Amino acid sequence: MSAEPQAAWPRVAVMGAGAVGAYFGGMLARAGAPVTFIGRPAHVEAINRDGLFLDSLHFQQSVRAAATTDPAGIRGAALVLFCVKTLDTASAARLMVPHLNSAALVLSLQNGVENVQEMRAAAGIEVLPAVVYVAAAMAGPGRIKHSGRGDLVLGDRRRKDDVARAAEWFTRAGVPCRISENIDAELWTKLVWNCSGNAASALARATYGRIARSETAWEMVTATAREAFAVARAAGIQMPGSEADLLAAGRKLLDGDLAHATSSTAQDVERGKKTEIEALNGVIVRKGRELGVPTPVNLTLYALMKLLDEKLP
Repeated sequence: MSAEPQAAWPRVAVMGAGAVGAYFGGMLARAGAPVTFIGRPAHVEAINRDGLFLDSLHFQQSVRAAATTDPAGIRGAALVLFCVKTLDTASAARLMVPHLNSAALVLSLQNGVENVQEMRAAAGIEVLPAVVYVAAAMAGPGRIKHSGRGDLVLGDRRRKDDVARAAEWFTRAGVPCRISENIDAELWTKLVWNCSGNAASALARATYGRIARSETAWEMVTATAREAFAVARAAGIQMPGSEADLLAAGRKLLDGDLAHATSSTAQDVERGKKTEIEALNGVIVRKGRELGVPTPVNLTLYALMKLLDEKLP
């Protein structure tokens, strides 16, 4: 891929240089965008010394980028990829405020459905929501292993020009990017699958493919998804298609492009880090109670993951 002239690209900052941030920021850097990663010391040191190594399904390449542990690294960025764990959404948003360009586009590339509202409430930041589909993991300091998909869904009916601009940047960088007129439904569709697969992958230490091919595991996934789907509908979300359509598409995805991947929740447990379970099954349980929708399977997964989280520092 030939790099675009640097002047043709916005300055990019990635707040949270984990697997998602490193992959999408790395793709922009590979295409020629000036990218600064804000992350943990080990990753920052490796990126500044050796570049970010992308071990992709389609290529292996080290790309040059700047990196720092200081949130001030976002200063001057026209595009900010907000990729921190949901546990850190409010605190990281507040850290950004003193350094954020008022005209910058901020994209939330996070799990869950509440990040945009949380960032607005915590720090007054207006954020574009994005739905992320990628199987990626940190293979070591400054190294990202990509094993499936790598596309985004963007949307905000109030900010169509901003959405189109962000989509054009990603598309030029080789990242498939679809614009949706119903981004809430897209976020909830992803949440349904996060709730159905993430905790199961973590608790069983299983890949998505193993889960999809096990009839008993798939029965649990189906029950979890149906509960989450019912909560979404009760919350007024215009979900696309039927439960049956969603389940068929999900099984194809989990036993296809993501078959060899484990969930981000499983990766957190493996690294001894607290998980995002509150923003996943926890949301379904809480909203189910508020709306009078029973969620016993989600409650079981949530309770088991909470017990695991309580053992972590």
